[in-house]
Amino acid sequence: MPQVTLKINGTEHTLDVAPNMPLLWALRDKLNLTGTKYSCGIGVCGACTVLVDGAPTRSCLMPATTMADREITTIEGLSADGNHPVQKAWNDEDVPQCGYCQGGQILAAAALLEQNPKPDDADIDRAMSGNLCRCGTYIRIRKAIKRAAQYAAEEGGDV
Repeated sequence: MPQVTLKINGTEHTLDVAPNMPLLWALRDKLNLTGTKYSCGIGVCGACTVLVDGAPTRSCLMPATTMADREITTIEGLSADGNHPVQKAWNDEDVPQCGYCQGGQILAAAALLEQNPKPDDADIDRAMSGNLCRCGTYIRIRKAIKRAAQYAAEEGGDV
């Protein structure tokens, strides 16, 4: 079995993985980072979203062996204390219902705000369109992203 060294949440991990093992399973099964969820398995729902070099990426589609030399951030690594502006806004707006999709939603929102600190509704809808919420909390998600932008601006502009 090939080995790959992955930098996940700032820490390097050397793993034995099958050549075609998706990053999702390396995270969940090899590293016990279970905040990244499996849902559709074909990259359309967004539950498995992680950030790779800051960009939202569907971990169910990416072979772990192709992720060496990349910076991977999972929901567990977004903030050690859950105090990231998006996480605070998510709580304040009471976004989660069942919560299953929220890791992917939060990471996609954080990536959006990193690129666009003052998104309008169209920007938010476009950036979040690949993340499905079966509970339909889209209005609260939009409100939380706007609140997170406010928090980031108040804290000095970094998301």
